[in-house]
Amino acid sequence: MCRAPERDQASFSEEYRSPLQLRAGRPGVEDVPPIISLSLFRQTLRRLIRERGFTLTILLTLGLCIGANVAIFAVVDAIVVRPLPFPQSERLVTVMNSYPGAGAERSGASTPNYFDRRGNIAAFASTSLWRSGSATVGEAGAPRRVARDRVTPEFFDTLGVRLVQGRAFTEDEMTYDNARVVVITDEFWQSQFNRASDVIGRAFTVDGLTHTVVGLLPAGFRFLESEARFFTPYASGPEDRAINRRHSNNSTMIVRLAPGVSLTEAQAQMDAFTAGQLQDDPFAELLRNAGYRTLVYSLHDDTVREIKPVLLLLQAGVLALLLIGAVNLANLMLIRANGRAKEFAVRQALGGSRRLLASEITFESVLLAVGGGIVGLGLGALGIRLLAVLGTDRLPLGVNVVFDARVAVVALAGAAICGLVLALPVMAFSLRRNLGPDLQAETRGGTASRAAQRLRHGFIVTQVALAFVLLSGAGLLGLSLRNVLQTSPGFQADHVLTGRISLPWSAYKEDADKQAFYERLVAALRNQPGVMSAAVIDGLPFGGNVNNNATTVEGAEPAPGESIRTHFCSTVMGEYWQSLGIPLIAGRYLEDGDNARDQRVCVVDQAFVDRYWPGQNALGRRLATDVEITDENAVTIVGVVGTVKQQDLTDAEPLGAIYFPFKHNEIASASIVLRTALAPESQGAMLQKLVLSLDPSLPVDDIKVLQNRIDDSLVGRRSPAMLAGIFAAIALVLAALGTYGVLAYAVSQRRREIGVRMALGAQPTQIRRQFLGLGARLLGLGVALGVGGAYLAGRAMQSQLFNVPPFDARVLAVTAAVMMAVVLVSTLLPSHRASRVNPLDALRDD
Repeated sequence: MCRAPERDQASFSEEYRSPLQLRAGRPGVEDVPPIISLSLFRQTLRRLIRERGFTLTILLTLGLCIGANVAIFAVVDAIVVRPLPFPQSERLVTVMNSYPGAGAERSGASTPNYFDRRGNIAAFASTSLWRSGSATVGEAGAPRRVARDRVTPEFFDTLGVRLVQGRAFTEDEMTYDNARVVVITDEFWQSQFNRASDVIGRAFTVDGLTHTVVGLLPAGFRFLESEARFFTPYASGPEDRAINRRHSNNSTMIVRLAPGVSLTEAQAQMDAFTAGQLQDDPFAELLRNAGYRTLVYSLHDDTVREIKPVLLLLQAGVLALLLIGAVNLANLMLIRANGRAKEFAVRQALGGSRRLLASEITFESVLLAVGGGIVGLGLGALGIRLLAVLGTDRLPLGVNVVFDARVAVVALAGAAICGLVLALPVMAFSLRRNLGPDLQAETRGGTASRAAQRLRHGFIVTQVALAFVLLSGAGLLGLSLRNVLQTSPGFQADHVLTGRISLPWSAYKEDADKQAFYERLVAALRNQPGVMSAAVIDGLPFGGNVNNNATTVEGAEPAPGESIRTHFCSTVMGEYWQSLGIPLIAGRYLEDGDNARDQRVCVVDQAFVDRYWPGQNALGRRLATDVEITDENAVTIVGVVGTVKQQDLTDAEPLGAIYFPFKHNEIASASIVLRTALAPESQGAMLQKLVLSLDPSLPVDDIKVLQNRIDDSLVGRRSPAMLAGIFAAIALVLAALGTYGVLAYAVSQRRREIGVRMALGAQPTQIRRQFLGLGARLLGLGVALGVGGAYLAGRAMQSQLFNVPPFDARVLAVTAAVMMAVVLVSTLLPSHRASRVNPLDALRDD
């Protein structure tokens, strides 16, 4: 309980007179000073220093709550609120093809799409294609893999980025023969050329071919999450631009809308253009059955579409935490104001202006809040570093998360507003019209007014309800995360090491050359100590390089109006299924001999079989990754394996997978898969050394334990669950402290009443039961309100939950039990103290 220090009458009166600037000899008549003055600042600061416990409590509580908000707001601001770092970025859109009837609702765009659409849609001021990737840089013996993106000539103009030196690509450089030019980033200029002033025209080796620098990008340039250090032209040949390749959607189309054009107008023009194209498309009926449509989305909104709901929920959670802290502090300030009630009453009776008293209360509250905001800035900066450890840099646009002046200004402004809000109940309590009760009070042991008690009790109920909502929300996210972690990916990720290689066209022009290298690689890996099995595959689960194709299945032709489906397609060499522990259900795995036979064969997973032949034998049936099946393109199923999760552990409906041997489905880039008897981390150096021994110009990059790839895919679920748990724990502590503080103050205020009752025969157990009952009633009301809030919060979180209902009885029961335990424990000490009041000591209090 905060008690004003004892003072003699002279100092007591002087303190009342000083801030009001009373004229000498004319009490009650005042000069009206400025609302905020240096003397008011000094007086407030002295009082806060004198009441250190109260001040530190305010600063730490607000600092903790504001710090949590600063950290989350920095993430929300960087990812959701701020526009993309390009001029007039609101005009940037992405255009993608959609085939919902074929199970491919979000596909990219193709090379023919680019040539068809650029210059032919009035809403599109500039149209470009972008495709991420990497390339080998350096000579034989010391190669390194560097992120490299391919772009069309208008790409940088579409983004509104001006090169600081040189030029962008030209139309002539979009052919394979003329594409040996690069535009480099500032980082690559430093690492490769040591910022040489004559960098334009310099040459270096890319995938075994000499490339020339023609342009330099400004420092800090980065396109979304791309880590590209340089760019090459998006080269293509006549066969790539043919109409029958129009739906090979392996690139991203970026468009700048014309000035004044809305997304709705752009979509309408795109729909009309697509409808016109379907008239001469040889696959028009197939596309209509697949529900084909081209969609136009805001580039920023599309980039953050998956993470935005999670971030907004976290922001709502920390705002609720701030509200809990503010309610706690409002109670504390009301308790303190009750201790100063007589002081304020005397000052008003002496003629003190209510306006000036209100300004003093407001100034003190805002000063405390801004101080808490400054503490919160420091804690928030630390919180941003903690969030980086939890993986914010792996979120879309997460590399832009920083602690800067914008975040600081918003935090301090929010703190000042919080201070203004906290001042309102104190002013309402302290500046009452009826001064009689306060002036007549002779002791500090009287009972507070019913209105003041109801207000403080209402705050406690609010705290408990908000803490209940946060705790139940954290429970739902935690239970959801547990369910995700318990979901089997369909394979055994332990003791599996993965890496990626890409065979340059300059050295591996023919399919036979690629096949020969992969065969030598797999054979060499099998002979390494500690390696149990080895394989290469171009569609590694959780590897970010999954490919899906429309597939025709013999005997399962779609009905009129229906569409053929797309399925995951991978090319495999070696013991891939053995390495990952994927079970063989029927038939056989692919073998090395399949690369020497003319017969076209494949292996499918159980999900594929369940779609077309549920409960039947799939062996010997034929399919083709084409719009129709013929004897030339037909592939025979020789094995059925278990279904694996390809991209997300929460995938509810598997797309179905098809695995091909290398001979009939050549690949230039592949992932290496090793199952080792040793710790997989220890095999990375061996893998790099072995590949270099086979080809000194070929590096291995993206070396990672397979389990780590799965863990990385869970960042969007694990981090929110952990943060929600932290916020809920803080809220629980604040609710417990708030309950304890109010009940402890109630005991001290009613000390004399308790003494009288005990003198008249009341038993200690009755007194203890009374205060425990009060705590239980407040808890019950808070929990009742919290259950309603938890229901609404669960509905809002439904899209983020996995196999967990938004209103889970188990979570509510555990939350209620925890709240009851914590809040009731916080009432025990005040209740016990009340039962031990000595009647004689209480009656002597004056």
